[in-house]
Amino acid sequence: MRSHIKLGRIAGIEIGLHYSWFIIAFLIAFSLAAHFQQVRHDWSTAEIWGAAIITSILFFVALLLHELAHSIVAKSRGLSVRAITLFALGGVSQIETEAPDAKSEFWIAIVGPLTSFVIGVILIAIARALGWTLANDAVNPVGAVLGWLGYINLLLAVFNMIPGFPLDGGRVLRSIIWWINKKPVKSTKIAAQIGQVVAVLFIVYGLFRFFVGANFGGLWLALIGWFLLDAARSSYLQVGILAGLRGYRVRDLMESNCAAVDGYLSVRDFVDHYLLHSGSRCFVVMQDHHVAGIVTPGDTKRVSREEWEQTSVQSIMRPLSQMRTVPPDMPAVKALELMARENLNQLAVMSEGELQGIFSRGQILRFLQIHSGIGEDSRDLAA
Repeated sequence: MRSHIKLGRIAGIEIGLHYSWFIIAFLIAFSLAAHFQQVRHDWSTAEIWGAAIITSILFFVALLLHELAHSIVAKSRGLSVRAITLFALGGVSQIETEAPDAKSEFWIAIVGPLTSFVIGVILIAIARALGWTLANDAVNPVGAVLGWLGYINLLLAVFNMIPGFPLDGGRVLRSIIWWINKKPVKSTKIAAQIGQVVAVLFIVYGLFRFFVGANFGGLWLALIGWFLLDAARSSYLQVGILAGLRGYRVRDLMESNCAAVDGYLSVRDFVDHYLLHSGSRCFVVMQDHHVAGIVTPGDTKRVSREEWEQTSVQSIMRPLSQMRTVPPDMPAVKALELMARENLNQLAVMSEGELQGIFSRGQILRFLQIHSGIGEDSRDLAA
């Protein structure tokens, strides 16, 4: 999941917000404001909304600490962490490689809920000293903020420990299965299947609650279930893709017989005479007998059909000098991780200054469908 709002870096890790995070922020603020209005008639409007908004903002800080705990332990285990993105249902640490062993997976997964639990216990202890309880908010808004923030953190810890992969609890379960059977991919499949069962239960219970009068609360549970169902499936496919590529090099998967087209050719002629009559999905663009760049079917979509006659191939190509390059002996898994990290669809494969071929997501998909049996379900991850 990519962030829409960049907030800066902590310990070299990029921190960002997904737009959906504002959903949970508004829900917390408005829910608490409505609660305070009901139970604290002696508070002013400014105190009510101030306490609600501050709680929502501090929840962001607590959620960030939860994800930083994951990231710090991952880095201590030698893994690279690129970014942390906070979204509607929590946060995600973008760890660029899989944990090397079950023990690392266990500690990376469990440290987040432990952090939220500790934060929750400490804040509730302070709030109770100020007179706060769930049934009766403290007279002092500070106590109410700390109490509700602690309570939300405890709920976050419990929710994340649900054994539904890829929640933290599901990853803990996966690490335990991995430790027992010594098979990471099979462990992921088992944990993902359990996660899908948990997700379906969330959806069914949420819809039931909605139809018996819980309204938005029921739909929110169903939404969480839908997210878990999709995430469990995607996580398993991702692990399956990485497993299918292990042992292969870029040269094993790259497209090395890219057809050559002249740069002065119009997009119309390129489509009519090359694209429609070739099984290739990648073409090298020649200028003065040298490779100047590449052009793919996707590049033609950036030009309206009415302009195809007047637009040359060289004007829509991606110049070779601007493309990310990799050597042919790079492990295919590393190349795929590079593409995911930099949001690329193709890599130019270069050796001794010469173009050897193109390594693309489409080529990876075709390879996996033929050799690994992952099938059509891998299309969303490789596309």
